[in-house]
Amino acid sequence: MKILVLNCGSSSVKYQLLDMVTERVMAKGLVERVGSKDASFRHEKGNQKLQFNMDVPDHKVAIAKLLELLTDPQWGVLKSVKEIDGVGHRVVHGGEKFACSVKLSPDVRKTLEECCKYAPLHNPANLLGIQAIDELLPEVTQVGVFDTAFHQTMPRKAYLYAIPYKFYEENGIRRYGFHGTSHRYVSQRVAELMGRDIKTLKIVTCHLGNGASIAAVSGGKSIDTSMGFTPLEGLVMGTRSGDLDPAILVALGSEYGYSFSDIDNLLNKKSGLLGLSGLSNDMRDIEAGMENGHEGATRAFEVFTYRIIKYIGSYAAAMNGIDAIVFTGGIGENSAKVREWVLKGLTYLGLELDEALNRSPEKEKLITKPGSKVQAWVVPTNEELVIARDTLALINEK
Repeated sequence: MKILVLNCGSSSVKYQLLDMVTERVMAKGLVERVGSKDASFRHEKGNQKLQFNMDVPDHKVAIAKLLELLTDPQWGVLKSVKEIDGVGHRVVHGGEKFACSVKLSPDVRKTLEECCKYAPLHNPANLLGIQAIDELLPEVTQVGVFDTAFHQTMPRKAYLYAIPYKFYEENGIRRYGFHGTSHRYVSQRVAELMGRDIKTLKIVTCHLGNGASIAAVSGGKSIDTSMGFTPLEGLVMGTRSGDLDPAILVALGSEYGYSFSDIDNLLNKKSGLLGLSGLSNDMRDIEAGMENGHEGATRAFEVFTYRIIKYIGSYAAAMNGIDAIVFTGGIGENSAKVREWVLKGLTYLGLELDEALNRSPEKEKLITKPGSKVQAWVVPTNEELVIARDTLALINEK
């Protein structure tokens, strides 16, 4: 069984082809600047890497080209696209309708269109990818795997906002949470690494990257998460503000003349690490700036790590205990400094960081001492594998 995994963004297509007998990645790639005459194409087959630019007016052209590459005599891994048994799509928002992955039937697609109002930048692009596969591989089973699905187990007390209840009933305004596929994978993986049944564990998963979120996973189920109605809520991120007093929005409008569009742009694209530091949205630049005495970089790093500490502490309280903390995502996997600052703020939990292990080169690792009451782990996320597994399971479903 060979499964193609697609992640279609507004101007990008990320892909992986997996052999599900061994769960090996056969080929992968990324198309950027879709809609441009100078789109960037990167394709990898094992250690071989190909990069070029071409005219990619839309998602269908991008996907047609990647299918061509997958069957290319030199760069391909298939003799024919007929070897592709299924296509799994990352879909950002499934609303309250989808608590698990589903085959993309006409009824499901109609519901996804209704969810576009919740994710106007993402769901339309996801649907374009689905439509492109319809036209290019009409016989192939397609499956949708939703960023929001894992968090549909949150109780009412966690997902409701304290605004008039009619806004939830009539408009669906509630906490949805995102990065669910990542939180699901790393929580399951750390249970395996610990040799424990996930149903017995209380885990806090930290997906830290340019977008960042934390989830409380109790007994294998998400009971709370930091992102909310949109991915703007919660932690400080690369360019997103995370939590703030809603009255700030009123002040920006009434006192400073900001429009709704101005506010949206400010909070999503000019805030976070970038806004606090005045330097960069990239944690690597922030850490380098700290080493060089850049005050803004230090300020941004302190706020970033402090917010993580607060959320972990609140989720330990929400679950009435904690067994493990997991770091994943670009920052979570690669920044020993972020992990160190966060974990040193949690020693009251009985957590003992092993600094040598924390700085070791291993990608997947335990970073706490043997006597630590709470274990901390680094687990590289693998959302594509989760999508491929779900796709295979639904294809095999009787």
